[in-house]
Amino acid sequence: MLFDTHAHLNDDQYNEDLEEVITRAQSEGVTNMVVVGFDRKTIQRAMELAENYEFIFACVGWHPVDAIDMTEEDLRWIEELAAHPKVVAIGEMGLDYHWDKSPKDIQKEVFRKQIKLAKKVNLPIVIHNREATADIVEILKEEGAEEVGGIMHCFSGSPEVAKECVKLNFYISLGGPVTFKNAKKPKEVAAEIPLDKLLIETDCPYLSPHPYRGKRNEPSYVKLVAEQIAEIKGLTMEEVAEATTRNAKKLFAIK
Repeated sequence: MLFDTHAHLNDDQYNEDLEEVITRAQSEGVTNMVVVGFDRKTIQRAMELAENYEFIFACVGWHPVDAIDMTEEDLRWIEELAAHPKVVAIGEMGLDYHWDKSPKDIQKEVFRKQIKLAKKVNLPIVIHNREATADIVEILKEEGAEEVGGIMHCFSGSPEVAKECVKLNFYISLGGPVTFKNAKKPKEVAAEIPLDKLLIETDCPYLSPHPYRGKRNEPSYVKLVAEQIAEIKGLTMEEVAEATTRNAKKLFAIK
């Protein structure tokens, strides 16, 4: 019973073998996944997948790298989609200071608009953070994001920051990097954050876990993330799978 809370099966890398990828995930015990759309094309595809597969849900929002491209019409469209029964969250949104396509002030403005929208439609938020932790935490506090809570997706920060995010009503989601031999911080976070505040994800096709690092990721590999967290916490993989699935269903309000 595994729940991949962040997958990009809407990526072109799956155009040739999507059915096989989904079948492999199910054979490894993946019972649910959330496909994340972050611009016009990927949102449209996420919605199609959610409508075609009972166990796939959609998250819709606008990526900070492309914040400069988002229009008021796009925001209204996301609000309309939020009413769809298979849409379970708004995102991924946040700040990305690694790429310089969108100026920081525009990223922040688009981030704030999406938090306000999430509160309006009462859906949790999925956060993308790259080299922008302090600003993200500050904006979450200023905008009262704890009202809806959400996910710190593919969390790469320190246990101290993770604990601060948990206080803001956010779950900490760990992916492939927790399996990397040299990944000190994700392993510390896995050890220190209580199981009832953890989620697992692949962020496929990116960030494949060991031993597939550098290759295309896919939802079936989320089992390797669960196994690594179990090893760190001294639990069984089944205990981690059950708890993280329960956490995800609670957050996404999935019966």
